[in-house]
Amino acid sequence: MLLVVRHADAGDKGSWGGPDVGRPLSPEGRRQAEGLVVRLEDYPVDRILCSPTVRCHQTVQPLAEDRLLGIERIAALGVDAAPAEVLALFWDGRLRNAVLCTHGETIGRLLSQLAADGLVTAAPLQWPKGSTWLLQRTAPPQVRARYLAPLTLGDRVEIG
Repeated sequence: MLLVVRHADAGDKGSWGGPDVGRPLSPEGRRQAEGLVVRLEDYPVDRILCSPTVRCHQTVQPLAEDRLLGIERIAALGVDAAPAEVLALFWDGRLRNAVLCTHGETIGRLLSQLAADGLVTAAPLQWPKGSTWLLQRTAPPQVRARYLAPLTLGDRVEIG
């Protein structure tokens, strides 16, 4: 099973003055990243891979800390990754129980290709920021898909 996560909210791209690769999560995005820990608590995760961008790394950082896992930055999950790179990563049989954190454009290309190949029939195909697609690869080449909406946790209240 692969858990394909769209990075959490990173504010408006146009209002960020630096290089897009360095754009961080917004306060809402940080709450969505914390919500990802809760959203995925019932699923096994052995590896966490993400796009080289700061916002993808920050999205999976709370999950990595919770699961005591490292985060692997993978160019094939980048916003400008070629569709063939994304598909090759997706079909890599050595990759199991992994979180893949990437961008809306990348998820759109992956799901659209799987749908065009008749492998994903889940409808509607959507991927808002902070959402997750559970994609289970089966044989013969088929994909079971389940959508998980983003979960935004409220502000934490410290006691004590």
